[in-house]
Amino acid sequence: MHIYAQRASRALLIAAIAASSAACATITRGTKQDYAVQSEPSGAVVKTNHGYSCDTPCTMKLPRKSEFDVTVSKTGYKPFTTRVTNSMSGRGTAGLVGNAVVGGFIGIGVDAVSGATLDLHPNPLVVKLAADGSAEESRAVTPTVEVAATAAAAP
Repeated sequence: MHIYAQRASRALLIAAIAASSAACATITRGTKQDYAVQSEPSGAVVKTNHGYSCDTPCTMKLPRKSEFDVTVSKTGYKPFTTRVTNSMSGRGTAGLVGNAVVGGFIGIGVDAVSGATLDLHPNPLVVKLAADGSAEESRAVTPTVEVAATAAAAP
């Protein structure tokens, strides 16, 4: 009878280790992500179609799993709206692989369903608002685009 008790305690230990390693990305990355929005000029109102809002510059903790529309607006300027999507990130993939190696197949499912393996894009969202009445349109900008435009304009 002693051998059976010893085997049962080993099985219980192995199950506990497997359970603790389940959902690596959910534990290490979480199901929400900091989502940053900046605007030029600052002080613009940011609203998502799923109920989050803030004034720029700002950071919101948003579900990684969600895809949504975000609108940046300010009195005297043309509003800007864009779609925020998500995709598998390198760190999220590493969490899935970690689950598979350790044997946490339940963790793979948890990570996939929770969205912990995903990242929101674009992040950060940087918007240049165009004044009402101007010929320009409000637009999203990225540091690489701004640097490239500056470099192209240089003599």
